[in-house]
Amino acid sequence: MSGAVAVIRQAGEGERMWFAGGGVFTWKATAAETGGAFLMFEDHMERGKVTPYHAHPEQDETIYVLDGELLVNVEGQEHRVASGGLFIAPRGVPHAFMVTSEGAHILTVQTPGSGESFYRECGEPVAAGEDPRPADWERLRRVAERSSCIEILGPPPFDTAGAQAPAATR
Repeated sequence: MSGAVAVIRQAGEGERMWFAGGGVFTWKATAAETGGAFLMFEDHMERGKVTPYHAHPEQDETIYVLDGELLVNVEGQEHRVASGGLFIAPRGVPHAFMVTSEGAHILTVQTPGSGESFYRECGEPVAAGEDPRPADWERLRRVAERSSCIEILGPPPFDTAGAQAPAATR
């Protein structure tokens, strides 16, 4: 038996966490719940949220855009991905994204779920009524250096004027 359990979560349900790179995650399915097969979370982000250019050596990452628009860079090529669109970065494929709409709401699935420890170490629980927090790029960089789940390859490959760019990776 895999250790997976049935999971039912309604809209708005799931553990909520601030993420060091900006945004609020809502865990929809954890690695423990899926027997390690995958993890799934929603992410609400503001305009300008950007990720460094990175790769997940042992995880495939799928991002479905529920609302808003992202500018995605996959292996040096840029693509706009709007509501109802998705991008998949297979393990080891360099990628990054930037929120270009007023806000964005995405659903992320990583397989297998072994990358969950990175997100949890970079984040912390959201307290009720708490104001949004700015990105903590130093924390993200420190955790990434110790993690086998992510490799930071460089700064965001976008014109990030006015974006929440990680100064530590510029």
